[in-house]
Parts: sequence; C-alpha cells; structure tokens
Amino acid sequence: MPYADIRGVRLHYEDLGNGLPFLLLPGALGTGQSDFAPQLAALPPRGIRVIAPDPRGYGQSRPPARAFPPDFYQQDAEDFVALMETLGCSTYAVGGWSDGAITSLLLTLAYPQRVTKMALWGGNAYVSQDDIDAYEKTRRVADWSPRAAAPMQAMYGDAFQDLWARWCDAQQMLLKAGGDLCRDRLAQIACPTFLIHGGKDPLVPPFHAHVLQQGIAGSRLHVFPDGRHNIHLFYADTFNELLVEFLLS
Repeated sequence: MPYADIRGVRLHYEDLGNGLPFLLLPGALGTGQSDFAPQLAALPPRGIRVIAPDPRGYGQSRPPARAFPPDFYQQDAEDFVALMETLGCSTYAVGGWSDGAITSLLLTLAYPQRVTKMALWGGNAYVSQDDIDAYEKTRRVADWSPRAAAPMQAMYGDAFQDLWARWCDAQQMLLKAGGDLCRDRLAQIACPTFLIHGGKDPLVPPFHAHVLQQGIAGSRLHVFPDGRHNIHLFYADTFNELLVEFLLS
C-alpha cells in the first residue's frame, strides 16, 4: 500500500491510473477507499490518474490520532500539496466531497498556480447555526443508519463515537470564531469550477451550493433534485459521467 512521509506524518493514499492527475479528497472521517469506491473504479480507465489520500488521523493515516486545531482544514490542504509534490505532480485538478470540498477550496486559494480545475460537492464556504443544528442531530453515532455507520465502525471501532463528537465540537468552534471558512475570498478563485449538490442534502443544505456559485465567477452548478449528501455514491454512474466530462473537457 502506498504511503508518503510528509510534514511529520505518514499519509496513506490511493494512486490509480495514468493521465490527468486528479486529487480526490474525502469527507469527515473518510478515506479514499471508503468514500470513493465507484470513482476509483470508473475514472482511471477514462484517462484520469486518481490520487485519493486518507487525511492525517483518518483511516490508514494513523497514528497520530486525528486532532482538530483551529486551522485543521488548512493543515489538510498543506498536507495534500506536499503529497502531490512528493508524487511529482506540479499541477493537477482537485475534487472534494463535504469536508474535502472545504479543503479543496482552501488549497485552491492558497496555491492557485497548481490547480487546473476544481470540482466540489456537498461543500460549504462557511458554517452557520443551521449547519450546527444539523450536525448535532448526528452526534450520537448510535442514531446513524446502519449503512452509514458500518464502514466507520469497522474503521475506528470504539474510537468512532469520540472521533465524531470531536468533529462536531470542532464545527462549534468554527462557528464561535465567526463561521467563515473562505466565503469572503471566493472571488479570488479563477480556475474552472464545477459544483454538484443534492437538492435534499440534510447536512449541507443547497443554499451553500448557491453561495459558492455566486461567489466563484464562471462556476457551473448541477443539482440532483432528490439527491442527499452522498450523491457520488447514490447516483454514481451519472455523477462519474458529469465529472469525467468536466475534467477532460
């Protein structure tokens, strides 16, 4: 299994295919394999090199255990830039789901010369009280659906509940600090940007996608009207076609 020692941690990553390098970033607690199995299978045969890391403290990028300092999203962005440098990729497309979308935004803002295109789904540029209320409904992992909880339980075992509760606490911390992740800087993003969202996303309501579209000049938005948070899994075939078209156009 591929690992890279960067910035004081050892990151595990998937690296599949040849062609256009595409850095694919998972959601909270997720990994390349747990979050993107349909994309890891479908994109490489289409001429896309998919590099999907486990963020520090998640999945096989442990130890160390995951920590949530105030700049944890930016820390992930710096990790992934260093990973791509280690892999010899000076420019690449970036895509991210949920937390990975936030990290993609921060990476693109910090390193615009490296990012050729960006695809985001289920992401947000700021944290609102509405978001916190939605997150708090998920705090007890015993209340999750078995389908959603099973892979996380298998990965983290007895640490799962504590890890998720600390993620919820980190979101509270961000809101108390003002809530802005990068909303005030969206106009600085110049690369082609494709936004995808579920019209019935219970965790990241669709208004976040419209904020991103309004803030990023020239960005394109595709909504799955009945989609929830995991549109890339539930609508995998259609989602993958849209993503490939965007990346290779």
